[in-house]
Amino acid sequence: MLSVFVPGATGLDRIVLAAGEPLPEQALWLDLNQPSAQEEHEVERALGIDVPSREEMREIEASNRLYEENGALHMTATLVTKLDTDQAVSTQVTFILAGTHLVTSRYADPLPFARFMAFVQTHPAACTSASLLLGGLLEAIVNRIADVLEKIGSDAEAISAQVFVPRRVRPHDFRIELEQIGQGGELVSKARESLVSLSRVLAFLQQVAEAKLPEDSRASLRTVSRDVVALSDHATFLGDKVQFLLDATLGMVTIDQNNILKIFSVVTVFLLPPSVIAGIFGMNFEHMPWLHESWGFLAATGTMIASAVLPWLWFKHKRWL
Repeated sequence: MLSVFVPGATGLDRIVLAAGEPLPEQALWLDLNQPSAQEEHEVERALGIDVPSREEMREIEASNRLYEENGALHMTATLVTKLDTDQAVSTQVTFILAGTHLVTSRYADPLPFARFMAFVQTHPAACTSASLLLGGLLEAIVNRIADVLEKIGSDAEAISAQVFVPRRVRPHDFRIELEQIGQGGELVSKARESLVSLSRVLAFLQQVAEAKLPEDSRASLRTVSRDVVALSDHATFLGDKVQFLLDATLGMVTIDQNNILKIFSVVTVFLLPPSVIAGIFGMNFEHMPWLHESWGFLAATGTMIASAVLPWLWFKHKRWL
């Protein structure tokens, strides 16, 4: 789908072009969402640029992601999407700054795009140029990542309260906490990947197009760059915290397993002496102590009970139990 944004009375007006329909001359932003080959060709022919294919967008080399061609700046970033689900995924988005036009090519629908599209339709001051649109769109993406990191931080606090709560009353199964920690770690990893990719895009913009951009666009990009640096540090902190929670949870699981093994070991120690005594008195020899005594059964039973109780008392005295 090809969406074109043109200046309107209250901001940018969105026009969804049909196949073969010519591009408006006053268009500022051309958004290619899962474009067809014909839509890509129409944009390339109208602006004299080369829109990267989906396979080219997946290349990780800097030379294939950040380059200038025929006066147009091509920038491909990796963004995380589907953050409101349990299966967040990374996708590639290409930004092309071609003169007075901004072109975006994507094969997913990240939430910042929908929010920014709604924003520019009612805020004319934020969409006076293609570079200003690019800065605002990058800022919306960074703000979304900030929201995700904030959610991860609050979830980590909740998990910490569950992991370190006293377990004197009931045993606890840490499977849920482990699943939540794993999801949090995956989100942090993808968010950090997006922040690294965005920092490369911003550095490329500031190095290559600093002199070509107006002052308001440069100020917007500098603000976004500072936000990316701050969020990268915060993502590192959250990654360390998630790793700490993972280690602590696995430690708690190990402690619970050791306690279970401890119970079996103690029970074995208590039952071993009575078993030995019972084995001795159960021998089928003709001459056995207390064999013909009326009190022999009680004496053997008492000996077995004493052999089990005395180790228990000794363990309690040593505070091993």
